[in-house]
Amino acid sequence: MPVKIRLQRHGKKGKPYYWIVAADARAKRDGKYLEKLGAYNPNTNPATIDLNIDGAVTWLENGAQPTDTARAILSYKGVLLKKHLKGGVTKGALTEEQAEAKFAAWLEEKASKIGNKTDGLAKAEAEAKAKALEAEKAANEARIAANAPAVEETTEEAATEEASNEEE
Repeated sequence: MPVKIRLQRHGKKGKPYYWIVAADARAKRDGKYLEKLGAYNPNTNPATIDLNIDGAVTWLENGAQPTDTARAILSYKGVLLKKHLKGGVTKGALTEEQAEAKFAAWLEEKASKIGNKTDGLAKAEAEAKAKALEAEKAANEARIAANAPAVEETTEEAATEEASNEEE
């Protein structure tokens, strides 16, 4: 039975949410699956990915083929690196501890990159809010300044009308 690691679509129209599953290649896209490996939410920035790394490595070692998108997600989360390191351990190129240390270092570096991106997005959003607030203040001041002469003119006209009414 050929097994694929692929995405199974959930969520409502326009707001997709995916499960990452190991399924028979002949099964429907959203049909029966063998094991749920994780979830992928592309609606957030950066995208949220929850993944059982060890389960995915096990399926890959047993011959499961990931689809293109699933391969990108697995690579992003380090599953393919962990599989590669496990292959090195079985060949005797490195020990289990060395492989775990390399994987932990990679995960730490990846977490710092994601943290930097999140911080950059938050900073850009704060700057955009501040800029919008300044623009709104400037627009309000311009509107008040435009209305102020009109109010003065109406009061002057009312005063001249009162004066002319009194003279009559």
